Amino acid sequence: QTRGWFYTLHAIATMVFDSVAYKNVVSNGLVLDKNGQKMSKRLGNAVDPFETLSTYGADATRWYMIANANPWDNLKFDLEGIEEVKRKFFGTLYNTYSFFTLYTNLDNFRYAEADIPLKNRPEIDRWILSELHTLIQRVDDYYADYEPTKAARAISDFTQDYVSNWYVRLSRRRFWKGDYQQDKISAYQTLYTCMVTIAKLSAPIAPFFMDKLYLDLNAVTKKEDFESVHLAEFPKFDASFVDKSLERKMESAQTISSLVLSLRAKEKIKVRQPLQKFMIPMDSESQKNEILAVADLIKSEVNVKEVQVLEDASDILVKQIKPNFKVLGPRFGQDMKAIAQAVNNFTSDEIKKIEQNGILDVQINGKSITLERSDVEITSQDIEGWLVASSGTLTVALDVTLTEDLKREGIARELVNRIQNLRKDSGFELTDRIVVQFQKDEQIINAINKNLEYIKTETLTDEVEILEYLNHGIEIAFDDVNTKLFIQKN
Repeated sequence: QTRGWFYTLHAIATMVFDSVAYKNVVSNGLVLDKNGQKMSKRLGNAVDPFETLSTYGADATRWYMIANANPWDNLKFDLEGIEEVKRKFFGTLYNTYSFFTLYTNLDNFRYAEADIPLKNRPEIDRWILSELHTLIQRVDDYYADYEPTKAARAISDFTQDYVSNWYVRLSRRRFWKGDYQQDKISAYQTLYTCMVTIAKLSAPIAPFFMDKLYLDLNAVTKKEDFESVHLAEFPKFDASFVDKSLERKMESAQTISSLVLSLRAKEKIKVRQPLQKFMIPMDSESQKNEILAVADLIKSEVNVKEVQVLEDASDILVKQIKPNFKVLGPRFGQDMKAIAQAVNNFTSDEIKKIEQNGILDVQINGKSITLERSDVEITSQDIEGWLVASSGTLTVALDVTLTEDLKREGIARELVNRIQNLRKDSGFELTDRIVVQFQKDEQIINAINKNLEYIKTETLTDEVEILEYLNHGIEIAFDDVNTKLFIQKN
């Protein structure tokens, strides 16, 4: 029946207009319940579309349906999935917009300045713009190839992983610190460009939200004359913005940061607690230079003071290898035991070769056999006072030893966080100067004295007082600290 309908359209068009009716066609799959069953009144598993649209909105529903499965495949429809899309994608994009407007309104940013040349922008701005134009090219190709699912997923990943979790996180200080100079203007221009472009790329899937986002951004800058995002020009890919070397460097930085943060979580060490050092072995000079180029970004993200790149980690990181019997058995049959014994006897150089190259030739029972990386399991052994983690060929070792100075700085950072939260809860303006009072606690005295300027700078504080007793304020308790905090405008 479906095939007949498509054929009939062509037949009529050919007879009447001497032309085909269409060049491409997409046939939708069925919408099933979350368990893959056909929706029906009898089973009571039908979802009311009008109630769904009223609760979650049309855009979140559309985005979920398109991003969750290809249109021609059957879709398992789950309301929790729409809630997740609403929170993770639309919520993240809205929070990014709110963050942007909070500071641009303070600085009266209207994009009146000329575009800062790409070469004059900080590396992190050049990176996100490179990734943005890579995204433009991918999404344009996906739409042209009738692949809206891939387009939606690419846009969502870019928004969450690159813009929110990396660019904004690492650039926060640029937005709220310092004078209105080139660095801050570059940050504003870059984030504005990202959001406007996301709105245009996403408009075919989320027409209402993206139109509102586009209009709100453009109403202030008046950079474009279009009355709607749907009348605006689709973003154009510009190869001059793309720097694949920079993208690789930043990808390494993200991977390393993820490894270090996972080790912190494993040891239950909060990110606000500074650590002294982590080490990472790198064989090639080019890799070493790539890591050193983004070392400051990594240190800022993971709150570690020092990055040490090692040429040879054999004395510090002990690699262990064992055979992966699930893979070896089906591949090599009766030779499996001999191969397993050979793997257990691998030298550190052999472990290194198969880890880096992905293959290794060995002689077993007079035969030459090529082992692949999936044939073995390689782990790094923790060393005393350090934690080790690996991802692919990257390995990091984190020093988890806490000195008294590090503990004091960790306390100071925690106090800054509590002051900032109280500022927000008290309804203070971002520019308000304050006076801070603490109730005396032995744990905080040295921490405050050692890090006084840091605390005052981060919280716009003119004076910090430590009193024997506070009969007002909020109670603060963390680790071994028990105190009270009170703030007031100066």
